[in-house]
Amino acid sequence: MTATGGNADRPRRPAVLLDRDGTLTEHRHYPAHPDELALQPDIGAPLRALQEEGFALVVVTNQSGVARGLLDATVLDAMHDRLRALLGRQEVRLDAIYACPHHPEGTVPRYRLVCRCRKPAPGMLLQAARDLDLDLARSWMVGDSPRDVEAGHRAGTRTARVGPGLDGGVDPEVTGATTSEVLRHMRLLGAVTLADRVG
Repeated sequence: MTATGGNADRPRRPAVLLDRDGTLTEHRHYPAHPDELALQPDIGAPLRALQEEGFALVVVTNQSGVARGLLDATVLDAMHDRLRALLGRQEVRLDAIYACPHHPEGTVPRYRLVCRCRKPAPGMLLQAARDLDLDLARSWMVGDSPRDVEAGHRAGTRTARVGPGLDGGVDPEVTGATTSEVLRHMRLLGAVTLADRVG
């Protein structure tokens, strides 16, 4: 991940931090080629609305397939170029993508480690906040796994979960069967309001 300097004179903005597989894109077991990425249905409109309201849109994704030798960093970059292109067709622009390639049981030595970025650790969210001048207290973490919810909780964001509830872990504030439903619930329930944006 490349860090960029913050701007202390600019007010920090809220963000929607999104998991990739199973949240932004359809779930596949260790996708390893750009053509394997397909967007979840009906997510363009709610993401555009959030973007227009001033929310940064940031992907934070565990990609242990790199550590497991299933794909390399070049392929991962190509997959994220495709993700940007797919969203761009729906007039959605990602502010940044953060991907953790590590796993403590990986087969690629340089990526076989216990890191601070792999969710449920909050490292990617905290790095995004530094790079993009984000206000995490007014931001949301949206994902389909308890580790996503825990990462958001540990970073100090509000949290939303896509899909069925699982026992254990931190309870999210918003749940829904699909990503588009979760994003709609965040708005309809007043979870995303002018008060949230301006404090």
